Amino acid sequence: DGMIRHIVLLTWTDDATDEQKAAVEKGLAALPAAIPELRRYDLGSDLGLAAAGNSDFAIVAEFDSVADYEVYRDHPQHHAVINEHIVPIKAGRAAIQFEL
Repeated sequence: DGMIRHIVLLTWTDDATDEQKAAVEKGLAALPAAIPELRRYDLGSDLGLAAAGNSDFAIVAEFDSVADYEVYRDHPQHHAVINEHIVPIKAGRAAIQFEL
């Protein structure tokens, strides 16, 4: 049972405000304090270095096990951030989980 990496790429709606985007980042940044199963947690906005086709925001999380990933996936605070801040401005989402 190796470490699990979870990657999410989000694209925002055209009318998403800077305040809404900042609320997503703030909400997600609070999760490691609430979910000790998060071994590593990186997030950030696209730098705009590619002409087109990039996502707007990325989340990369690492866990010691599938069970630890499931704790994060199902955690109420995680779902609150998704429902309150991400869903209202989400135009697209891609995700993958793989073993390291």
